[in-house]
Amino acid sequence: MKSYRKTLSLVIIFALALSLVAGCGGGSQETGGTTEETQGEQVVLKFLHKWPQPENMPYFEDVVKDFEATHPNIKIDMEAVADEPIKDKLRVLMGTDSQPDIFFSWSGEFAKKFVRSNNALDITEALNADTDWKNSIMQAGLEPFTMDGKVYGIPFRINGKFFVYNKEIFAKHNLQEPETWADFIKICETLKADNITPIALGNQFPWAACHYLTGLNQKLVPQDVRMKDYNPKTGEFTDPGYVQALEYLKSLNDNGYFNEGVNSTSHDMAHEMFYAGQAAMFYVELEEFQQVEDNFSGKWDFFVLPKIPEGKGNQNFLTGAPDGFMISAKTKHPEEAIEFLKFLTSKENSEKLVKDLGWPSPIIGAVNETNAFPLLVEGMKAIEQAEGMALWLDTDVHVKVAEVYLAGLQELLNGSKTPEKIMEEVRQVAKQVQSEVE
Repeated sequence: MKSYRKTLSLVIIFALALSLVAGCGGGSQETGGTTEETQGEQVVLKFLHKWPQPENMPYFEDVVKDFEATHPNIKIDMEAVADEPIKDKLRVLMGTDSQPDIFFSWSGEFAKKFVRSNNALDITEALNADTDWKNSIMQAGLEPFTMDGKVYGIPFRINGKFFVYNKEIFAKHNLQEPETWADFIKICETLKADNITPIALGNQFPWAACHYLTGLNQKLVPQDVRMKDYNPKTGEFTDPGYVQALEYLKSLNDNGYFNEGVNSTSHDMAHEMFYAGQAAMFYVELEEFQQVEDNFSGKWDFFVLPKIPEGKGNQNFLTGAPDGFMISAKTKHPEEAIEFLKFLTSKENSEKLVKDLGWPSPIIGAVNETNAFPLLVEGMKAIEQAEGMALWLDTDVHVKVAEVYLAGLQELLNGSKTPEKIMEEVRQVAKQVQSEVE
Protein backbone atom coordinates (compact mmCIF):
# COMPACT_ATOMS: atom_id res chain seq x y z
CA MET A 1 0.00 0.00 0.00
CA LYS A 2 2.86 2.40 0.86
CA SER A 3 4.46 1.70 -2.54
CA TYR A 4 1.16 2.51 -4.31
CA ARG A 5 0.77 5.79 -2.42
CA LYS A 6 4.37 6.76 -3.17
CA THR A 7 3.87 6.06 -6.88
CA LEU A 8 0.59 8.05 -6.93
CA SER A 9 2.27 10.99 -5.22
CA LEU A 10 5.05 11.02 -7.80
CA VAL A 11 2.50 10.98 -10.64
CA ILE A 12 0.60 13.92 -9.13
CA ILE A 13 3.81 15.90 -8.58
CA PHE A 14 4.90 15.21 -12.15
CA ALA A 15 1.50 16.29 -13.52
CA LEU A 16 1.59 19.50 -11.51
CA ALA A 17 5.05 20.26 -12.81
CA LEU A 18 3.90 19.78 -16.38
CA SER A 19 0.93 22.10 -15.84
CA LEU A 20 3.20 24.80 -14.42
CA VAL A 21 5.51 24.55 -17.40
CA ALA A 22 2.55 24.80 -19.77
CA GLY A 23 1.22 27.79 -17.85
CA CYS A 24 4.52 29.63 -18.06
CA GLY A 25 4.71 29.14 -21.81
CA GLY A 26 1.03 29.96 -22.48
CA GLY A 27 -0.22 31.30 -25.79
CA SER A 28 -1.31 34.81 -24.75
CA GLN A 29 -1.05 37.54 -22.14
CA GLU A 30 -2.90 40.75 -21.37
CA THR A 31 -0.95 43.93 -22.13
CA GLY A 32 -2.75 47.23 -21.72
CA GLY A 33 -6.11 45.68 -22.48
CA THR A 34 -4.92 44.14 -25.77
CA THR A 35 -4.39 40.39 -26.15
CA GLU A 36 -1.03 39.67 -27.78
CA GLU A 37 0.70 36.41 -28.68
CA THR A 38 3.87 36.12 -26.60
CA GLN A 39 5.60 34.30 -29.42
CA GLY A 40 4.90 37.17 -31.82
CA GLU A 41 2.56 35.19 -34.07
CA GLN A 42 -0.35 37.61 -33.69
CA VAL A 43 -0.20 41.13 -35.15
CA VAL A 44 -1.90 43.91 -33.18
CA LEU A 45 -3.08 46.97 -35.13
CA LYS A 46 -4.06 50.13 -33.29
CA PHE A 47 -7.10 51.66 -34.99
CA LEU A 48 -8.23 55.20 -34.10
CA HIS A 49 -11.50 56.72 -35.34
CA LYS A 50 -13.79 59.58 -34.30
CA TRP A 51 -17.21 58.00 -33.75
CA PRO A 52 -17.54 56.88 -30.10
CA GLN A 53 -21.29 57.56 -29.97
CA PRO A 54 -23.39 54.55 -28.89
CA GLU A 55 -25.40 54.68 -32.12
CA ASN A 56 -22.21 54.48 -34.21
CA MET A 57 -19.94 52.07 -32.34
CA PRO A 58 -21.87 48.85 -33.16
CA TYR A 59 -21.03 49.27 -36.85
CA PHE A 60 -17.29 49.44 -36.16
CA GLU A 61 -17.47 46.63 -33.61
CA ASP A 62 -19.18 44.40 -36.18
CA VAL A 63 -16.61 45.17 -38.88
CA VAL A 64 -13.70 44.54 -36.50
CA LYS A 65 -15.27 41.27 -35.32
CA ASP A 66 -15.80 40.08 -38.90
CA PHE A 67 -12.26 41.04 -39.90
CA GLU A 68 -10.69 39.25 -36.94
CA ALA A 69 -12.78 36.15 -37.70
CA THR A 70 -11.33 35.96 -41.20
CA HIS A 71 -7.85 37.11 -40.15
CA PRO A 72 -7.12 35.17 -36.93
CA ASN A 73 -3.51 36.35 -36.88
CA ILE A 74 -4.55 40.03 -36.64
CA LYS A 75 -6.00 41.73 -33.57
CA ILE A 76 -7.59 45.19 -33.94
CA ASP A 77 -7.09 47.41 -30.90
CA MET A 78 -9.81 50.00 -31.54
CA GLU A 79 -10.12 53.43 -29.91
CA ALA A 80 -12.73 56.09 -30.66
CA VAL A 81 -12.38 59.78 -29.76
CA ALA A 82 -14.98 62.43 -30.61
CA ASP A 83 -14.76 65.06 -33.34
CA GLU A 84 -13.05 67.92 -31.48
CA PRO A 85 -10.80 65.97 -29.06
CA ILE A 86 -9.35 63.82 -31.84
CA LYS A 87 -7.67 66.88 -33.36
CA ASP A 88 -5.66 67.43 -30.17
CA LYS A 89 -5.01 63.71 -29.73
CA LEU A 90 -3.59 63.37 -33.24
CA ARG A 91 -1.48 66.48 -32.79
CA VAL A 92 0.11 64.95 -29.68
CA LEU A 93 0.48 61.42 -31.03
CA MET A 94 2.17 62.49 -34.24
CA GLY A 95 5.10 63.83 -32.24
CA THR A 96 5.70 60.45 -30.62
CA ASP A 97 6.51 56.86 -31.56
CA SER A 98 3.17 55.68 -30.14
CA GLN A 99 1.10 56.42 -33.20
CA PRO A 100 -1.92 54.31 -34.12
CA ASP A 101 -1.25 52.10 -37.12
CA ILE A 102 -4.46 53.34 -38.78
CA PHE A 103 -5.91 56.71 -37.89
CA PHE A 104 -8.80 58.93 -38.93
CA SER A 105 -8.11 62.10 -40.89
CA TRP A 106 -10.05 64.78 -42.65
CA SER A 107 -8.84 65.35 -46.20
CA GLY A 108 -7.06 68.38 -47.68
CA GLU A 109 -4.51 70.30 -45.62
CA PHE A 110 -5.41 68.36 -42.45
CA ALA A 111 -4.11 65.21 -44.13
CA LYS A 112 -1.26 66.88 -45.99
CA LYS A 113 0.41 68.04 -42.78
CA PHE A 114 0.84 64.38 -41.82
CA VAL A 115 2.50 63.81 -45.19
CA ARG A 116 4.89 66.76 -44.80
CA SER A 117 5.87 65.58 -41.31
CA ASN A 118 6.59 62.07 -42.63
CA ASN A 119 3.86 60.52 -40.49
CA ALA A 120 1.70 59.13 -43.33
CA LEU A 121 2.47 56.04 -45.36
CA ASP A 122 2.46 56.30 -49.17
CA ILE A 123 -0.11 53.71 -50.26
CA THR A 124 0.01 54.44 -54.00
CA GLU A 125 1.75 51.17 -54.82
CA ALA A 126 -0.78 49.12 -52.85
CA LEU A 127 -3.66 50.80 -54.69
CA ASN A 128 -2.06 50.30 -58.09
CA ALA A 129 -1.40 46.65 -57.29
CA ASP A 130 -5.10 46.06 -56.57
CA THR A 131 -6.96 47.78 -59.40
CA ASP A 132 -10.33 46.35 -58.29
CA TRP A 133 -9.94 48.17 -54.97
CA LYS A 134 -8.66 51.37 -56.57
CA ASN A 135 -11.37 51.47 -59.23
CA SER A 136 -14.11 50.93 -56.65
CA ILE A 137 -13.33 54.32 -55.05
CA MET A 138 -14.66 57.59 -56.49
CA GLN A 139 -11.87 59.80 -57.78
CA ALA A 140 -13.50 62.70 -55.91
CA GLY A 141 -12.77 60.73 -52.75
CA LEU A 142 -9.15 59.87 -53.52
CA GLU A 143 -8.04 63.22 -54.95
CA PRO A 144 -8.18 65.17 -51.64
CA PHE A 145 -5.88 62.54 -50.07
CA THR A 146 -3.38 62.88 -52.92
CA MET A 147 -0.22 64.97 -52.73
CA ASP A 148 2.40 65.32 -55.48
CA GLY A 149 0.78 62.47 -57.37
CA LYS A 150 0.93 60.04 -54.44
CA VAL A 151 -2.02 58.73 -52.42
CA TYR A 152 -1.75 58.81 -48.63
CA GLY A 153 -5.30 58.10 -47.48
CA ILE A 154 -8.39 56.06 -48.25
CA PRO A 155 -11.77 57.85 -48.08
CA PHE A 156 -14.31 56.25 -45.77
CA ARG A 157 -17.19 58.69 -46.22
CA ILE A 158 -17.86 61.43 -48.74
CA ASN A 159 -19.89 64.37 -47.64
CA GLY A 160 -21.68 67.38 -49.04
CA LYS A 161 -23.43 70.36 -47.50
CA PHE A 162 -27.08 71.17 -48.25
CA PHE A 163 -29.91 73.34 -46.99
CA VAL A 164 -32.79 71.21 -45.79
CA TYR A 165 -36.13 72.99 -45.62
CA ASN A 166 -39.58 72.54 -44.11
CA LYS A 167 -41.89 71.71 -47.04
CA GLU A 168 -45.02 72.76 -45.16
CA ILE A 169 -43.65 76.24 -44.38
CA PHE A 170 -42.41 76.67 -47.95
CA ALA A 171 -45.76 75.59 -49.39
CA LYS A 172 -47.70 77.89 -47.05
CA HIS A 173 -45.69 80.89 -48.32
CA ASN A 174 -45.55 79.75 -51.97
CA LEU A 175 -41.76 79.49 -51.83
CA GLN A 176 -39.60 77.61 -54.34
CA GLU A 177 -36.09 76.25 -53.99
CA PRO A 178 -33.72 79.17 -54.76
CA GLU A 179 -31.36 79.16 -57.74
CA THR A 180 -29.43 82.33 -56.85
CA TRP A 181 -28.37 84.15 -53.72
CA ALA A 182 -30.91 86.88 -54.50
CA ASP A 183 -33.67 84.23 -54.56
CA PHE A 184 -32.40 82.93 -51.23
CA ILE A 185 -32.54 86.38 -49.62
CA LYS A 186 -36.11 86.88 -50.86
CA ILE A 187 -37.11 83.64 -49.14
CA CYS A 188 -35.48 84.80 -45.91
CA GLU A 189 -37.26 88.16 -46.09
CA THR A 190 -40.65 86.50 -46.69
CA LEU A 191 -40.23 84.20 -43.71
CA LYS A 192 -38.94 86.93 -41.44
CA ALA A 193 -41.93 89.11 -42.30
CA ASP A 194 -44.19 86.34 -40.97
CA ASN A 195 -42.14 86.05 -37.74
CA ILE A 196 -40.58 82.75 -38.80
CA THR A 197 -36.85 82.28 -38.21
CA PRO A 198 -35.51 81.57 -41.70
CA ILE A 199 -32.38 79.57 -40.75
CA ALA A 200 -31.32 77.59 -37.70
CA LEU A 201 -27.62 77.96 -36.85
CA GLY A 202 -25.75 76.47 -33.89
CA ASN A 203 -22.28 78.02 -33.85
CA GLN A 204 -21.19 77.04 -30.36
CA PHE A 205 -18.38 75.25 -32.18
CA PRO A 206 -17.52 77.61 -35.06
CA TRP A 207 -17.02 74.92 -37.68
CA ALA A 208 -20.74 75.45 -38.35
CA ALA A 209 -20.25 79.03 -39.60
CA CYS A 210 -17.00 77.92 -41.22
CA HIS A 211 -19.01 75.59 -43.48
CA TYR A 212 -20.95 78.62 -44.74
CA LEU A 213 -17.70 80.46 -45.36
CA THR A 214 -16.24 77.46 -47.18
CA GLY A 215 -18.87 77.75 -49.89
CA LEU A 216 -18.90 81.54 -49.96
CA ASN A 217 -15.13 81.73 -50.41
CA GLN A 218 -15.37 79.19 -53.19
CA LYS A 219 -18.08 81.09 -55.05
CA LEU A 220 -16.57 84.56 -54.61
CA VAL A 221 -12.83 83.92 -55.09
CA PRO A 222 -11.31 82.60 -58.34
CA GLN A 223 -10.41 78.92 -58.06
CA ASP A 224 -6.72 79.35 -58.90
CA VAL A 225 -6.36 82.20 -56.40
CA ARG A 226 -8.07 80.21 -53.64
CA MET A 227 -5.88 77.16 -54.23
CA LYS A 228 -2.77 79.33 -54.11
CA ASP A 229 -3.90 80.93 -50.86
CA TYR A 230 -4.89 77.65 -49.21
CA ASN A 231 -1.39 76.32 -49.87
CA PRO A 232 0.57 77.20 -46.69
CA LYS A 233 3.69 77.91 -48.76
CA THR A 234 2.03 80.59 -50.93
CA GLY A 235 -1.02 81.87 -49.04
CA GLU A 236 -1.62 85.64 -49.12
CA PHE A 237 -5.44 86.07 -48.90
CA THR A 238 -5.48 89.49 -50.56
CA ASP A 239 -8.36 88.88 -52.99
CA PRO A 240 -11.37 91.10 -52.14
CA GLY A 241 -13.64 88.06 -52.41
CA TYR A 242 -12.54 86.89 -48.95
CA VAL A 243 -13.84 90.05 -47.28
CA GLN A 244 -16.96 89.86 -49.42
CA ALA A 245 -17.61 86.28 -48.28
CA LEU A 246 -17.47 87.36 -44.63
CA GLU A 247 -19.81 90.25 -45.42
CA TYR A 248 -22.35 87.84 -46.96
CA LEU A 249 -22.28 85.70 -43.82
CA LYS A 250 -22.47 88.72 -41.53
CA SER A 251 -25.49 90.07 -43.39
CA LEU A 252 -27.43 86.85 -42.75
CA ASN A 253 -26.98 87.40 -39.03
CA ASP A 254 -27.37 91.20 -39.03
CA ASN A 255 -30.64 90.96 -40.95
CA GLY A 256 -32.12 88.51 -38.48
CA TYR A 257 -32.17 85.48 -40.77
CA PHE A 258 -30.48 83.28 -38.12
CA ASN A 259 -31.90 82.51 -34.70
CA GLU A 260 -30.74 84.68 -31.82
CA GLY A 261 -27.64 83.71 -29.87
CA VAL A 262 -26.02 81.57 -32.54
CA ASN A 263 -22.70 81.38 -30.64
CA SER A 264 -24.39 79.93 -27.57
CA THR A 265 -26.51 77.51 -29.59
CA SER A 266 -25.19 74.01 -30.32
CA HIS A 267 -25.60 72.25 -33.64
CA ASP A 268 -27.82 69.65 -31.93
CA MET A 269 -30.05 72.44 -30.60
CA ALA A 270 -30.34 73.82 -34.13
CA HIS A 271 -31.50 70.36 -35.26
CA GLU A 272 -34.26 70.44 -32.65
CA MET A 273 -35.32 73.95 -33.69
CA PHE A 274 -35.78 72.73 -37.24
CA TYR A 275 -37.79 69.65 -36.24
CA ALA A 276 -39.99 71.79 -33.99
CA GLY A 277 -40.83 74.12 -36.87
CA GLN A 278 -39.04 77.02 -35.18
CA ALA A 279 -36.84 77.55 -38.23
CA ALA A 280 -37.62 76.91 -41.87
CA MET A 281 -34.13 75.96 -43.11
CA PHE A 282 -31.01 74.33 -41.73
CA TYR A 283 -27.57 73.85 -43.33
CA VAL A 284 -26.54 70.22 -42.79
CA GLU A 285 -24.13 67.61 -44.08
CA LEU A 286 -25.30 64.74 -46.25
CA GLU A 287 -24.36 62.33 -43.45
CA GLU A 288 -27.02 64.07 -41.32
CA PHE A 289 -29.80 63.31 -43.81
CA GLN A 290 -30.62 60.07 -41.99
CA GLN A 291 -31.05 61.97 -38.72
CA VAL A 292 -33.33 64.49 -40.43
CA GLU A 293 -35.34 61.68 -42.00
CA ASP A 294 -35.68 59.86 -38.66
CA ASN A 295 -37.02 62.99 -36.97
CA PHE A 296 -38.88 64.70 -39.81
CA SER A 297 -39.83 62.02 -42.31
CA GLY A 298 -41.82 63.20 -45.33
CA LYS A 299 -41.73 66.83 -44.25
CA TRP A 300 -38.49 68.04 -45.81
CA ASP A 301 -36.47 68.45 -48.96
CA PHE A 302 -33.12 70.06 -49.81
CA PHE A 303 -31.21 72.41 -52.11
CA VAL A 304 -27.56 73.37 -52.60
CA LEU A 305 -25.94 76.65 -51.58
CA PRO A 306 -27.36 79.07 -54.18
CA LYS A 307 -25.23 80.48 -56.98
CA ILE A 308 -23.79 83.98 -56.75
CA PRO A 309 -23.73 85.09 -60.43
CA GLU A 310 -21.38 88.00 -59.76
CA GLY A 311 -18.94 85.75 -57.92
CA LYS A 312 -15.60 84.92 -59.54
CA GLY A 313 -15.51 81.31 -58.38
CA ASN A 314 -17.00 78.26 -60.08
CA GLN A 315 -20.71 78.29 -59.25
CA ASN A 316 -21.12 74.55 -59.86
CA PHE A 317 -18.89 73.36 -57.03
CA LEU A 318 -20.38 71.77 -53.93
CA THR A 319 -19.18 72.36 -50.37
CA GLY A 320 -18.06 69.11 -48.85
CA ALA A 321 -15.24 66.62 -48.65
CA PRO A 322 -14.33 63.02 -48.02
CA ASP A 323 -12.82 61.93 -44.75
CA GLY A 324 -11.13 58.66 -44.15
CA PHE A 325 -8.10 56.85 -42.84
CA MET A 326 -4.34 57.05 -43.16
CA ILE A 327 -1.65 54.56 -42.17
CA SER A 328 1.23 55.63 -39.97
CA ALA A 329 4.59 55.72 -41.71
CA LYS A 330 5.97 54.22 -38.48
CA THR A 331 3.74 51.15 -38.50
CA LYS A 332 5.54 47.81 -38.24
CA HIS A 333 2.69 46.10 -40.09
CA PRO A 334 1.91 48.03 -43.31
CA GLU A 335 0.58 45.02 -45.22
CA GLU A 336 -1.85 44.08 -42.46
CA ALA A 337 -2.96 47.71 -42.09
CA ILE A 338 -3.68 47.90 -45.83
CA GLU A 339 -5.57 44.61 -45.62
CA PHE A 340 -7.80 46.06 -42.88
CA LEU A 341 -8.49 49.21 -44.91
CA LYS A 342 -9.46 47.08 -47.91
CA PHE A 343 -11.89 45.17 -45.70
CA LEU A 344 -13.31 48.31 -44.10
CA THR A 345 -13.94 49.94 -47.50
CA SER A 346 -15.19 46.86 -49.32
CA LYS A 347 -18.49 47.28 -51.12
CA GLU A 348 -20.18 44.93 -48.66
CA ASN A 349 -19.08 46.90 -45.60
CA SER A 350 -19.73 50.20 -47.37
CA GLU A 351 -23.29 49.15 -48.15
CA LYS A 352 -23.62 48.17 -44.49
CA LEU A 353 -22.35 51.64 -43.54
CA VAL A 354 -25.09 53.25 -45.60
CA LYS A 355 -27.78 50.90 -44.28
CA ASP A 356 -26.79 50.94 -40.60
CA LEU A 357 -25.69 54.57 -40.17
CA GLY A 358 -27.06 56.38 -43.23
CA TRP A 359 -23.59 57.71 -44.08
CA PRO A 360 -22.69 58.37 -47.73
CA SER A 361 -19.87 56.20 -48.98
CA PRO A 362 -17.30 57.02 -51.70
CA ILE A 363 -17.37 53.39 -52.85
CA ILE A 364 -19.07 53.35 -56.23
CA GLY A 365 -22.57 51.86 -56.01
CA ALA A 366 -22.60 51.59 -52.21
CA VAL A 367 -25.42 54.12 -51.91
CA ASN A 368 -28.42 52.76 -53.79
CA GLU A 369 -32.18 52.31 -53.67
CA THR A 370 -31.91 49.07 -51.72
CA ASN A 371 -30.15 50.50 -48.67
CA ALA A 372 -30.91 54.24 -48.67
CA PHE A 373 -34.03 56.39 -48.70
CA PRO A 374 -34.68 58.50 -51.83
CA LEU A 375 -33.40 61.87 -50.54
CA LEU A 376 -30.06 60.35 -49.53
CA VAL A 377 -29.71 58.83 -52.99
CA GLU A 378 -30.53 62.23 -54.54
CA GLY A 379 -27.94 63.93 -52.32
CA MET A 380 -25.32 61.44 -53.41
CA LYS A 381 -26.17 62.13 -57.06
CA ALA A 382 -25.72 65.87 -56.42
CA ILE A 383 -22.19 65.17 -55.20
CA GLU A 384 -21.43 63.01 -58.23
CA GLN A 385 -22.73 65.72 -60.60
CA ALA A 386 -20.86 68.63 -59.01
CA GLU A 387 -17.93 69.97 -61.02
CA GLY A 388 -15.75 69.96 -57.94
CA MET A 389 -15.68 70.02 -54.15
CA ALA A 390 -14.86 72.96 -51.89
CA LEU A 391 -13.22 71.17 -48.95
CA TRP A 392 -14.06 72.30 -45.41
CA LEU A 393 -12.14 75.54 -44.89
CA ASP A 394 -10.97 74.68 -41.37
CA THR A 395 -9.30 71.48 -42.61
CA ASP A 396 -8.16 72.79 -46.01
CA VAL A 397 -5.93 75.61 -44.74
CA HIS A 398 -2.98 75.53 -42.36
CA VAL A 399 -4.05 74.95 -38.75
CA LYS A 400 -2.84 78.43 -37.69
CA VAL A 401 -4.88 80.08 -40.43
CA ALA A 402 -7.88 77.93 -39.47
CA GLU A 403 -7.61 79.00 -35.82
CA VAL A 404 -7.75 82.69 -36.80
CA TYR A 405 -10.73 82.07 -39.04
CA LEU A 406 -12.65 80.04 -36.45
CA ALA A 407 -12.15 82.54 -33.64
CA GLY A 408 -12.90 85.40 -36.03
CA LEU A 409 -16.20 83.87 -37.16
CA GLN A 410 -17.62 83.88 -33.66
CA GLU A 411 -16.48 87.47 -33.19
CA LEU A 412 -18.00 88.37 -36.55
CA LEU A 413 -21.37 86.97 -35.51
CA ASN A 414 -21.37 88.67 -32.11
CA GLY A 415 -20.49 91.98 -33.75
CA SER A 416 -17.08 92.48 -32.14
CA LYS A 417 -14.92 92.12 -35.25
CA THR A 418 -15.30 93.30 -38.85
CA PRO A 419 -14.64 91.26 -42.00
CA GLU A 420 -11.71 93.56 -42.82
CA LYS A 421 -10.11 93.01 -39.40
CA ILE A 422 -10.48 89.24 -39.63
CA MET A 423 -8.82 89.13 -43.05
CA GLU A 424 -6.03 91.41 -41.82
CA GLU A 425 -5.30 88.85 -39.10
CA VAL A 426 -5.56 85.97 -41.59
CA ARG A 427 -3.01 87.66 -43.87
CA GLN A 428 -0.62 88.19 -40.97
CA VAL A 429 -0.69 84.57 -39.86
CA ALA A 430 -0.52 83.32 -43.47
CA LYS A 431 2.71 85.28 -43.90
CA GLN A 432 4.06 83.77 -40.70
CA VAL A 433 3.12 80.27 -41.87
CA GLN A 434 4.97 80.77 -45.16
CA SER A 435 8.22 81.21 -43.27
CA GLU A 436 7.62 78.10 -41.15
CA VAL A 437 6.52 75.52 -43.72
CA GLU A 438 9.25 73.62 -45.49
